[in-house]
Amino acid sequence: MDWVFVHKTWDKWASTSVGSSGEPLKAALLINYDPTGPSRLLSTIAEQEGIKADPIELSHFVDFIKRNNLQTESFIIGPNQYLVTSIHDNWFSARCINTSKPAGEGAIVIQTAAYILVSLYEGSIGSASRAMAAADQLAWQLGRKNL
Repeated sequence: MDWVFVHKTWDKWASTSVGSSGEPLKAALLINYDPTGPSRLLSTIAEQEGIKADPIELSHFVDFIKRNNLQTESFIIGPNQYLVTSIHDNWFSARCINTSKPAGEGAIVIQTAAYILVSLYEGSIGSASRAMAAADQLAWQLGRKNL
């Protein structure tokens, strides 16, 4: 695992994609995840920006991914509960079902060879498109190193 590459890539990506007003994402989380690894290896938070993930929630979220019942279950990240709305080969999108934001909130979850990227955004269709572009950019960079 090339931790230096991942950390530098994350820092550069997060500084232009996550957090401040006008950025496509309000928060992002990068989770170590190897579905072919031994079950005793726990997934851990590799990087996070704009959110302080709870290890228990993280465990439940990774279990949600492993069960692969995306259409019939919901998941929780931070204070929000999400329902999957669209499923693709290595990613899915979800909408928050308990938000107080008028335009709504959503999540894009992309699985790479070694990570799960969770990208959280506020807004609707346009915001989702910008969030997907930002998340895809990091996933592509990690994919170049097969991470």
